[in-house]
Amino acid sequence: MTPERETVKEYLNRVIFGTDTPAGKAFDLVLIYSIFVSVAVVMLDSLQVFAVEFKLYLNAAEWFFTVLFSVEYALRIYCTPKRWRYVRSFYGIIDLLAILPTYLALFIGNINYLVVIRLLRVLRIFRVLKLMRYLEEANLLTRAILASQRKILVFFGTVLVLATVFGALMFVVEGGGHGFTSIPNSIYWTIVTITTVGYGDITPQTSLGKIIASLAMLTGYSIIAVPTGILTAELNQELMRERVKHACPACHGVGHERDATYCKFCGEELPKRTHL
Repeated sequence: MTPERETVKEYLNRVIFGTDTPAGKAFDLVLIYSIFVSVAVVMLDSLQVFAVEFKLYLNAAEWFFTVLFSVEYALRIYCTPKRWRYVRSFYGIIDLLAILPTYLALFIGNINYLVVIRLLRVLRIFRVLKLMRYLEEANLLTRAILASQRKILVFFGTVLVLATVFGALMFVVEGGGHGFTSIPNSIYWTIVTITTVGYGDITPQTSLGKIIASLAMLTGYSIIAVPTGILTAELNQELMRERVKHACPACHGVGHERDATYCKFCGEELPKRTHL
């Protein structure tokens, strides 16, 4: 490999993967704008009024962006020193999935609308616009969700059991004549009733059925706040852990806010926290 070729690869790597240079930041911003425009094209194509009159232009625009993103994906693989690490990474997988639907649409109809997955690529905006500190807040929320997953799974298991019981009761009471043609169909009705959505496609007609429906609705209002309470409790725990980590080097006091500059006990300047 010649030094001249290595220089080209290093330059491409600095522009495509880096944001420290004006060229690198401009590249990512143009990429983000292109993603938004390409998703807007797909949305317009799903509207009948645009799909009929501007089908040729929309198809041309969709293929233009697909080829553009394909070249960009190939360049990323070409210039990165750790190719397989990038290919298997979160962004590498998303970059690939962002271009596959258009090619697969040649064999499977309408799958090209899945290119809206390209919107996940705009997560790079946190890196481009130096908003990495907000990712720490996202990490806090993620840790709280992971810590409460067992409790939430138990809760949803309980809701599923209740939905099955209510569904079976409605199937017995209402029967197929009122739309409750099977227990799974009745469970579907129970779920949309408990979640207070209530599509209205299936409604009870008998007095006993209406009583059961009322109980299901009241149950929904009673339990809908449970996951929120569980998550809120875990968030408070995570915030307390973060405050314990932010200790004063002078008096060793803890309980400071994450963005605190001075100790609230002795007034000593607190060490700056690094944002992940």
